[in-house]
Amino acid sequence: MDKIDMCNPSMVSTSHDVEDSWDDEFQQLVQTFPKDKSFTGMNLYFFQGFWCPSIVLKAVISCQKHFQAFDSDIIIATLPKCGTTWLKALTFSTLYRNQFPREKNPLLTYNPHSLVRFIDYDFYFNDTCPDLENCTLYQPRLFSIHLPYASLPTSIKNSNCKIVYLCRNPMDTLISFWSFFSRLRGEGFEPVSLDGAFKMFCQGINEFGPFFDHVSGYWRASQEKSSKILFLQYEDLQEDITSHLKKLAMFLGVPFTEEEEKQGVVEEIAKICSFENMKDLEVNKKGVQTFGYPQETFSGKTKTFEVPCEAFFRKAKMGDWSNYLTPSMVERLEKLIQEKLENSGLTFKLFSKTSKDITST
Repeated sequence: MDKIDMCNPSMVSTSHDVEDSWDDEFQQLVQTFPKDKSFTGMNLYFFQGFWCPSIVLKAVISCQKHFQAFDSDIIIATLPKCGTTWLKALTFSTLYRNQFPREKNPLLTYNPHSLVRFIDYDFYFNDTCPDLENCTLYQPRLFSIHLPYASLPTSIKNSNCKIVYLCRNPMDTLISFWSFFSRLRGEGFEPVSLDGAFKMFCQGINEFGPFFDHVSGYWRASQEKSSKILFLQYEDLQEDITSHLKKLAMFLGVPFTEEEEKQGVVEEIAKICSFENMKDLEVNKKGVQTFGYPQETFSGKTKTFEVPCEAFFRKAKMGDWSNYLTPSMVERLEKLIQEKLENSGLTFKLFSKTSKDITST
């Protein structure tokens, strides 16, 4: 049975009309949004207070309209280049550890993005009505998303599903993001300007940004709903992965048993999901990750885009920003951190001899 039948078993032609109607509605709607261009060259639309990449805007709106969260769902939320790949690996291995043999962790043969799919970039990219009842091999369902908290589908916010959020200090986030897209452009293209990337990042014009709004939204929500949202920081995981894996497992409702801890299961997951191990796996050295889940559409066409798996693994070093940002750039970002997060209680660890860690009190 194809996706058309799943959405409306009895009237394919009606479904086709609905699809055409939504296309018309979307084209009219998008004209009302402010538009800009990211330093990556990608068109962005200012939608619901954040900058949404044009390539995924339609999928985002469809996702907001139609996604139905289960109370048992787990949602991984991040900004791009804040440790998304790592968090997917850690959460997958922790949540499902008893559903496959320890020596056959799927991460050994699949990229983390193949195992934990984006709700919008994958499932709603080609289909306004995907079948998500049994879309994951393991249970409970595990998804990821880049949307700000305020723009999550209502069913995610109102259900009892859990959200694991990971953020990273803004300086390393910027450098990782800039480096990622610089690598993707390849030879023959004009290099991405760090100066241009820095200016737009500070203005908040970046994919799913502004950065500080995204982080603040999840931070406040986690303070209000600590049983629903686990707020993690990349630097904390780097410093003490063992205790944070235990914290993650407890939050997910699958705490490590005493026997598992004695058997070294926690350390084993940390090792399998480590940057060094994942970067060295064959699938992540030569493979290609496809986004836009391939599926039949009304027109018979599907749209996907590919990213070399090796592009997701660069350095994973804290404080690497100090090798790229000028003193004046650092000063401006430090002022932004203090300004944007004043009285929030949120602390960023910057890990540099030339800059102190920033705490908003």
